[in-house]
Amino acid sequence: MNFIDLQSQYRRIEGDVNARIKAVLDHGQYIMGPEVAELEDRLGAFVGVKHCIGVSNGTDALLVAMLALGIGPGDEVITTPFTFIATGEMIALIGAIPVYVDIDARTYNIDPAKIEAAITPKTRAIIPVSLYGQCADMDAINAIAERHGLPVIEDAAQSFGATYKGRQSCGLSLIGCTSFFPSKPLGAYGDAGACFTDDDTLAKAMREIRVHGQDRRYHHPRIGINGRLDSLQAAVLLAKLAIFPEEVDARSRIGARYSQLLSNAGCVTPYVEPYNTSVYAQYTIGVEDRERFIARLAQAGIPTAVHYPVPLHRQPAFAGMPLPEVPVAEWAAARVVSLPMHPYLTEPDLGRIVRYVADQCR
Repeated sequence: MNFIDLQSQYRRIEGDVNARIKAVLDHGQYIMGPEVAELEDRLGAFVGVKHCIGVSNGTDALLVAMLALGIGPGDEVITTPFTFIATGEMIALIGAIPVYVDIDARTYNIDPAKIEAAITPKTRAIIPVSLYGQCADMDAINAIAERHGLPVIEDAAQSFGATYKGRQSCGLSLIGCTSFFPSKPLGAYGDAGACFTDDDTLAKAMREIRVHGQDRRYHHPRIGINGRLDSLQAAVLLAKLAIFPEEVDARSRIGARYSQLLSNAGCVTPYVEPYNTSVYAQYTIGVEDRERFIARLAQAGIPTAVHYPVPLHRQPAFAGMPLPEVPVAEWAAARVVSLPMHPYLTEPDLGRIVRYVADQCR
């Protein structure tokens, strides 16, 4: 049994993937070729924003967004401690200070009610993370940001394809950033990412930043990075995008089926807000004795993963920084475990997983 099944997906779209890759090999424009522009147009239309800027990966997407906003040394950026390190890492990399706000105990996303108390004169932005495939409460976060004149960057590395009150993730704030890492709901065959915005000035800045701050050949009005998206990854994403809506539906159906069966067995299942849809980048539950739980499932041949066992403020890379009061994040980090989840999970495999998980919930 696979935790994520990319092989079944490839078999489904093999012809299209191979044809698109061959087209890149034929024209030889391996960096920022025509596939990149085509992908940006289609992704922008999917999200419903004016501008999509393809970049090298989801981590660089966050960096490009913050550089475009002029965030730098000594600035504070509010975010969640319960996420992959890339979120806090990019804040620290540009010399800014990550300020961690605790999470909601049901969704594991940043708790909007606790954000305002963390704002200081040094605050320059808010970066909520749409974790496990469900968007954070973006309207509440945007309202707080507007009162304080702050930009919001949605870290949507796990939620591309999800909706919030009928709107697509990545189109919910000033800038949306996502990752197309292979295991994501929409994944490349290597690293890739994108930034999204309706702001013309920011879009221009982000396009320049991804190519070493260049606005025309060998002319660099700003400091940038080598953050370009390569044509082969864009080609793969174009092939996958054709079936992505069907895969989103399958993820939603499988996630709902998981929750139905596990709830009937007395397990605590992922909570999805009624105004949200989730793409279930991970199907994550909470258990009290995680090591025992994982070991029992491993004996049955069922793979699991933990996203994330160490919150950011406890990472050695951030040693020496003041420890925030984030008891919910600490609680969640000690209990979460993710089960196999992908659009090609069969009903027999799902039933087998549920049987073993249910035994551990009792």
